[in-house]
Amino acid sequence: MATDLTPAMALAQGFAAQAQRWAVEHGAAETGIVRRAALLVSMAVSSGDVCAHLDELVTEFGSERLRAALMASGIVGTPEARAAMPLILDANDRLYLHRYFDYESRLARNLAQRDGGDAEIVPGIRARLRELFAANDEPVDWQKIAVAMALLGRLTIISGGPGTGKTTTLVNLLACLLEQDPRCRIALAAPTGKAAARMTDAIRQRASHLPAELQTRLPNESFTLHRLLGATPATGEFRHHARHPLPIDALVVDEASMLDLALATKLFEAVPRGARIILLGDKDQLSAVESGAVFAELSADPRLSERRRDRLAELCALPPEAIRPPAVDARGGLQDCVVWLTRNFRFASDSGIGELAREVNGGDATAAIDRLRNNADVSISWMEEDAQRPSDAAMQHIHAGYGAYLEALRDCDITAIFAAFGRFRTLCAVREGPRGVEALNHRIGEQLRLKLDHPLDPGERSEWYPGRPVMVLRNDTILKLFNGDIGIVLPDAEETLMVYFPDGEAGFRSIAPVRLPEHETAFAMTIHKSQGSEFDAVLVMLPANPNRVLTRELVYTAITRARSRMTLVGGEAILVRAIQSVTRRHSGLAARLGEASAVLAPPW
Repeated sequence: MATDLTPAMALAQGFAAQAQRWAVEHGAAETGIVRRAALLVSMAVSSGDVCAHLDELVTEFGSERLRAALMASGIVGTPEARAAMPLILDANDRLYLHRYFDYESRLARNLAQRDGGDAEIVPGIRARLRELFAANDEPVDWQKIAVAMALLGRLTIISGGPGTGKTTTLVNLLACLLEQDPRCRIALAAPTGKAAARMTDAIRQRASHLPAELQTRLPNESFTLHRLLGATPATGEFRHHARHPLPIDALVVDEASMLDLALATKLFEAVPRGARIILLGDKDQLSAVESGAVFAELSADPRLSERRRDRLAELCALPPEAIRPPAVDARGGLQDCVVWLTRNFRFASDSGIGELAREVNGGDATAAIDRLRNNADVSISWMEEDAQRPSDAAMQHIHAGYGAYLEALRDCDITAIFAAFGRFRTLCAVREGPRGVEALNHRIGEQLRLKLDHPLDPGERSEWYPGRPVMVLRNDTILKLFNGDIGIVLPDAEETLMVYFPDGEAGFRSIAPVRLPEHETAFAMTIHKSQGSEFDAVLVMLPANPNRVLTRELVYTAITRARSRMTLVGGEAILVRAIQSVTRRHSGLAARLGEASAVLAPPW
């Protein structure tokens, strides 16, 4: 029955039925095939793919019959003849919703136009590079090479896991950009408010080695991408776009793995053609919640042309043959703009968190299980349980994790309250069920209210109580609140419960609960929502039953949110299955890049 359908399935079936009606109106013969294809692509997009591969339909109907039926339907176009067709089919049997093919083509065209020659380097940059990276003891310093790459080109993609020095690289890059052009207008941005705030804090903390005069010129504010672009009340529309670009000379985007295709397209189009774009992220982390895995695709190929390698060697005072990027199996659509940072400075070579993350990322489930079960490193622990409901021991561990937060609430120091809350988090793979976000938030909140026993707690008649953390789920440009922002319910001077949010150098600002956009309690959060955040300690709760969201990337992302301690709660079978499941998002971005580059290539 329709009432049993998920919202995504209901939407997909509705679109498929409409596509079939359109095909009938155009006199198509095999409208059943059209309906099946439309259902397939709609479900693919709802699952995070940009397009659908028609392999299963090819197996059922044959390639020739399938393509003939779709092309005769009157509603399927091609990359060369798109018109206003609702669906687009490319030469490699990728089927798109028109909107997503348009996004992919626009992004590829923009990227290809940014791929150009080397910039001129002003005198003094080589000396500054040598000075900034003098402390690094690597024979070939890839942080230094990444900065040199960004100075030479208009597009640079820097991928590295937690602790590989992305922030240090960024600080030194900003210093060099300002050395190259003291008037350089640099914008810092990230997909979420949390990631943007952490970016600013990290830059401030890592800039002490710079001359004082240079420190004062570093950007002191970072923006969410929606705020930077100027989100408007119209969904998905921004004040800055191709016809009204951002007034900047360089854009740095942190946590770029969270960029979905639509947002990436609009962002790149809003950046002036002559400006630099630097993307930082971790290609092995989870991709965006929405469609696309833009950062993973763009960072897939770190190979260098001989010409670019020679320029990098000259800037970094290295022999060209020493600069050898990692070998890759597949050639990407971009060239000379990708650097992988692999040396880990945060975790020691024998760190439990670092080694576990490496084993999970490498798909070595046996080694990961052995480490969890036998490892003596106090930084990782495993509560092996597969019951439907979390054990009392697991819940006690969670309550202990929020112990410092409870004490800070009793002391009523707002700065200490936010600091304590930021030290520990419960991360869940799923939202629903007894081991999901919703159930755990309810149980944790109940226990905290009981222990805090605050005189302003209205009791069960209200969900608003002192100490309740809330996460914003929808952007509100008027209130300047954005998806992922976290506030805490606290009494103001008049003992009225308000929701307080960090407000940069101004400290904190309060908003009445009734004014908040869509939100939820945030003691526990999904692993997806935790991207862009780090905590001293995390507890990772896996579900008892298999779920399609459980992948290697999900477990890797959860583990690497922890700076010092990580506790995993879940059964062996579920964990092994997750480590062995790799996320593969269907996309044609590399193909579109190839097409765009061919069009833009000079005739000689």
